[in-house]
Amino acid sequence: MNKLLDNKILSRVRRNHGLEHATLHVLGTRFPGLGLAGLSDAGGFWLIGNVELDDLTDAVVAALARLRAGEQNLAIHPNCGTNYATMGAFAGFAAWLTMLGAKKGLRDKLDRLPNAIILSTLALMVAQPLAYKLQSKVTTSGVPGQLELTGISVYPRGGTKAYRVSTKG
Repeated sequence: MNKLLDNKILSRVRRNHGLEHATLHVLGTRFPGLGLAGLSDAGGFWLIGNVELDDLTDAVVAALARLRAGEQNLAIHPNCGTNYATMGAFAGFAAWLTMLGAKKGLRDKLDRLPNAIILSTLALMVAQPLAYKLQSKVTTSGVPGQLELTGISVYPRGGTKAYRVSTKG
């Protein structure tokens, strides 16, 4: 597994994902309640939301410095898509299991609904710590290595801004 995660492209995605999360943490501290979304790739990450370019630039620089200083926990974010996808998969699988063998009629499915809710809730409880573990071990990295900020471009989209944060390394 380590060999796969150390792949040049995957390593860049994981480090950019960690920098994205660290940036969101920094912005969240400076601007509580600010709604932002991000998406990482090998060349950097996208950030969508209404934040000023100077504030975003300061946040990325601060986030990178803090990661380099050893604050690897900044790479983990509670609103990461890894969390939602993991928990959604577990809950969906639990609900599907509950409905196995159900007759085609609505009544039989409705009779199983309480069990589906209970099993899905239990699945979410099991999935949450696993989702954080996946984030920390697979989808992000809190060790930026030679990652450097190379630029930030803004793309206004109606009332919301999209930013492209570009990196190298």
